[in-house]
Amino acid sequence: MNDTAAAGIATIPAPDARRNVHMALTVNGETQQVSFPPYKTLLEVLREELNLTGTKHGCELGECGACAVLVDGEPLLSCLVLAVECEGRGVETVEGLARGPQLHPLQAVFADNGATQCGYCTPGILMTAKALLDKEPDPSREQIKEALAGNLCRCTGYQQIFESVEQAARQIREEKRDRR
Repeated sequence: MNDTAAAGIATIPAPDARRNVHMALTVNGETQQVSFPPYKTLLEVLREELNLTGTKHGCELGECGACAVLVDGEPLLSCLVLAVECEGRGVETVEGLARGPQLHPLQAVFADNGATQCGYCTPGILMTAKALLDKEPDPSREQIKEALAGNLCRCTGYQQIFESVEQAARQIREEKRDRR
């Protein structure tokens, strides 16, 4: 008998890393049944099990932001989150931004303004910017910089990115005003 059992404390066995976890994962509004080893990160499950390759492998240390997705509307670094932690939560990836052929305003403005160059960082930046605009429809330049501080870009110098987020925010506000 171990010390924990002797003290009357129940122990929960750790998942067997050799056996797959079977669970429902809601991604981009669709619930999908997935099976994967319990040690897999959300990044790995999105890319390897669900073939959603828009979310990028970057540093895999939580320092670059290339793997950012939204979980229940909050930006999270999918390389640092175990997929099993996302059961019952809504995950949104860059593939979920567009509605059919209609690009999300952030996607359209980024393309129009040359805010992407190599494009590797773009999915994480788009998701982080979407989370900001969902909470703050009229962000200041400082709020944009602060929100995107965890997203590294080696190509653009950030100016076009900040301007694109500002322009997308204006477009989203105008669309909402026009629908009223």
